[in-house]
Amino acid sequence: MKVKQTIRRILSFLLHGETRPIYANISYLRPNELLKGKNIIVTGGGRGLGYAMAKRFTEEGATVLIAGRNVETLKKSSAEIGCAYLELDVQDIDTFCEFFNKAENLIGKVNCLVNNAGISLHEENILAVSQQQFNAQINTNLRGPFFLAKMFIERNSDGTDNFKNMLFISSETGMTADERPYGLSKAALNSLVQGLAHKYVKQGFRINAIAPGVTISDMVGKKNDGDLSGSGGITDRYYLPEEVAEVACFLLSNASNCLNGQILVCNEGKTINARWR
Repeated sequence: MKVKQTIRRILSFLLHGETRPIYANISYLRPNELLKGKNIIVTGGGRGLGYAMAKRFTEEGATVLIAGRNVETLKKSSAEIGCAYLELDVQDIDTFCEFFNKAENLIGKVNCLVNNAGISLHEENILAVSQQQFNAQINTNLRGPFFLAKMFIERNSDGTDNFKNMLFISSETGMTADERPYGLSKAALNSLVQGLAHKYVKQGFRINAIAPGVTISDMVGKKNDGDLSGSGGITDRYYLPEEVAEVACFLLSNASNCLNGQILVCNEGKTINARWR
């Protein structure tokens, strides 16, 4: 990914000359205990968007647990955020019951689940996809979140908690046709979100998704150094994980109680199918 970006920038410089860096005017709401009383699990919470969401949720008064495969990263991030952590491989479905038991011992009854963990292997097309690549992305992006959601619903169907909220992190890629496993997994995830939302709303569940554009993280090889410029976006910029986390905070709060089955696309309208494109 870094090599491709470097090549694009070199070509752009040769064709158009030096380009100006892009900055964005981003505002954040002042913490106001918006999530007080919420016990939240964030998968893939050790870095990137997961880290930003966990930090924001904690600032808003939630009790948060981050989960992921790298224990050292989780330990460091949890100390910085002030939250709990547990090791979890979302591809290992057989460990989910034990994971939830341990999580509830640490933070109490889990009433919010954020299915954030995901991977993209950035293949060029279907011809470049191996079985191993296909399985890794489908298992991480769809199969794992599917069975985590199933267990969350099972454990919260006893009628003891009126607030039960799930948030899935999809992608703008899932809003368009694709031939690669990443895009296919996110499109299926969007369908899952709306299916579950419609099915379980009368049981007190609210289930929504965020579909971000390219967000600064280790996976995209871009650092949060102030310059947000990046090709592919409608305004030629990448997005900060903190600004997406602000949307996630709203969706988990009681302020968004009327939203269910929504997929909020955070890319300034890039994927709108406008006739003048």
